[in-house]
Amino acid sequence: MTEGRQIIRRTGKTAQAGVGGTGLQLFATVPLGAEELTAAELTRLGADTIAPVRGGVAFSGDRRLLYRSLLQLRTASRVLLQLGQFPCGSPQDLYDGMRTLPWGELLTPDMTLAVDCTLRDSAITHSHFAALKAKDAIVDLLREKTGSRPNIDTKTPDLRVNLHIAKNQATVSLDACGESLDRRGWRLDRNDAPLRETLAAAIMLHSGWDGSVPLLDPMCGSGTLLLEGTSLALGQAAGAGREFGLMRWLDFDRRLWEQVLREERAAAKESLASPVLGYDRDPKAIIACRENARRAGLAYNVAFDRKPFEEAEPCGHQGVLVMNPPYGVRMGDRSSLEPLYRKIGEVFKRRFTGWTAYLLAGDLELAKLVGLKPSRRFVLFNGPLECRLLKYELY
Repeated sequence: MTEGRQIIRRTGKTAQAGVGGTGLQLFATVPLGAEELTAAELTRLGADTIAPVRGGVAFSGDRRLLYRSLLQLRTASRVLLQLGQFPCGSPQDLYDGMRTLPWGELLTPDMTLAVDCTLRDSAITHSHFAALKAKDAIVDLLREKTGSRPNIDTKTPDLRVNLHIAKNQATVSLDACGESLDRRGWRLDRNDAPLRETLAAAIMLHSGWDGSVPLLDPMCGSGTLLLEGTSLALGQAAGAGREFGLMRWLDFDRRLWEQVLREERAAAKESLASPVLGYDRDPKAIIACRENARRAGLAYNVAFDRKPFEEAEPCGHQGVLVMNPPYGVRMGDRSSLEPLYRKIGEVFKRRFTGWTAYLLAGDLELAKLVGLKPSRRFVLFNGPLECRLLKYELY
């Protein structure tokens, strides 16, 4: 048995204190509105004790499940490994509680450290102060044990600690991700209002598109909806092209990681039966889309062409159309967008009979101008903005 296996197993046991269940206690942070989608993803991955809450999903599993969740989760922002919990009604409680956790098994003085903190209904009211207090406890403990201390690196630490204090109860976790999971590693070209990959994945999961019929985005922007949807339909590992924070952990099992990665890649399909097309009137957007598709390994699966929305045509008698039109969130934009939304309705009715359309609406008053009654509405958040994903059956 390697030292690495001992550390993560003990971390798992520590995390179970006061929590119950078996295996590693994990938590996926999730954009609001996508919690049930993430729970369904975790069910497919074989996670245990799945419990959606606002803004996240608690679950449990072994080390293999942790690695698979990083590689495959599409709607989650982060995956946290819970290290421990303790009462925290004062700064001294926080300092003392942090010192009870096995930092000597997780950190060496040669490693770097960062602590992030969130607070809710807590006697400690400043998250920055709480993060500093927690960091002091870790650093002091390491200095006492080794004679030296780890350095702080807030951008790319070897170990990122997540501290959450709610109702005077502290939960301490290790952030397994590094950069957030929406950073797939392929989108380097971003337009002025990029759609996060996690939101694009939520839209495509709600659509149920599986590659058996054509997919079209007539306002494709950076191509995120199409590339996420295609990658999802192919069964690709979302995180196969990037690095993760846990790769710097003392207990990282590279052999198991590479085995899991090979398995996930082998399970993916190479191509789809139906075409995937993206249009945009901006030639720079089309160039960016093609570059993103190339980096994502999807250049032969998704085609992009310069074309204004009103000239979009179906590529079959039935299919799925997805789009994320401008919202008009700035003052005075709504009136200038009204003709566009009326035109969307006209194009839907005139050209896409037999198709199913999904429109992400950040302004429901503008969406009414489409002039069609949606058959379903899904609540999703684009950052802080509450949106509706509207489904139109275009009979």
